Amino acid sequence: MSLVLQAGGWGLLAGSALLLGAAWGYEVRVPQKAIALVMAFGAGVLLSAVSFELVGEAYEQGGLGPAALGTLAGAVAYTLGNVWLARRGARHRKRSGHAHGQRQPSEEEQSGSGTALALGALLDGIPESAVIGVGLLDGGTVSLVTVAAVFLSNIPEGLSSSAGMREAGRGRGYVFGVWGAIAAASTLSAVLGYTVVGNFSPAVVAAVTAVAAGAILTMIADTMIPEAFEEAHLAVGLVTVGGFLLSFALSHA
Repeated sequence: MSLVLQAGGWGLLAGSALLLGAAWGYEVRVPQKAIALVMAFGAGVLLSAVSFELVGEAYEQGGLGPAALGTLAGAVAYTLGNVWLARRGARHRKRSGHAHGQRQPSEEEQSGSGTALALGALLDGIPESAVIGVGLLDGGTVSLVTVAAVFLSNIPEGLSSSAGMREAGRGRGYVFGVWGAIAAASTLSAVLGYTVVGNFSPAVVAAVTAVAAGAILTMIADTMIPEAFEEAHLAVGLVTVGGFLLSFALSHA
């Protein structure tokens, strides 16, 4: 199998977890605290992947400069995109809709919020998938830890967000259409991460990896941890550490 097809396949696998989480969150009345704990676990998994698989790899490839600048650029880009989307109704796109004042708006309440929610899901998912494709550049072998981290974190993302979409009155067609499209975009993003970034120098590859790391880290702080803390205050730290240690163990297995 060609490396391009491998990149697409791994990206699709990771993105399919969004559909799995969406089905769980939309079709099953999951207790709010359970959603919060799953979100905290996913945040811990991603934190470990960002630290050891992405920023660490960027540093080894390009040194401190590209790693630091890329991480900061990713954080800035994600923040600007998040601010723009928040003003259009996607501020609480990862929220499950139970907490007062943190419910996703319906289309009747804010026109265009459905599109903003879809774009927000795309903003959250693209950096994660791109690094899967970039990872294939290192000896033609995908980082199974990165794939596992993205897969495990995508389940709570899809779960919480789709529960919020249901609370906002959005139907199955919209919910699964959005997550299906994001899974497809994840596939394309992984392919582009391999084919496009592969033409650049190691320093540029390192910077791109760091950009994705910065965006993911900002997303964790802006959307995943707040949702987890809202309902599971005292347990969030412990569960997050559990996810972090699982990902760390996988990276050193």
